[in-house]
Amino acid sequence: MTYVVTESCIKCKYMDCVEVCPVDCFYVGENMLVIHPDECIDCGVCEPECPAEAILPDSDDKAAAFAELNRTYAAEWPNITRKGDAPADADEWKDKPGKMALFDPAPGKP
Repeated sequence: MTYVVTESCIKCKYMDCVEVCPVDCFYVGENMLVIHPDECIDCGVCEPECPAEAILPDSDDKAAAFAELNRTYAAEWPNITRKGDAPADADEWKDKPGKMALFDPAPGKP
């Protein structure tokens, strides 16, 4: 089992999870983060740190659709090991559903 970043992260990208990850398995895109499934040790410390509740175990039905997205973009985006600044409008996007159409495949800046 591993953890997966889901659609709730899009346009929020709070990055609180990055600070607690003991294996630095987060990768940063322009408007969301992903977890590299081969690097995640399934410790679960990131899940409660996410204000947007975007991190779920891959066994959760809501996470299944995002497992491949995490794998794909973890191989393309830069690794992030320190918390950065969330977007200025992150709180406005936090609880909005249906954000997948806003997903940006561009890499972010670590």
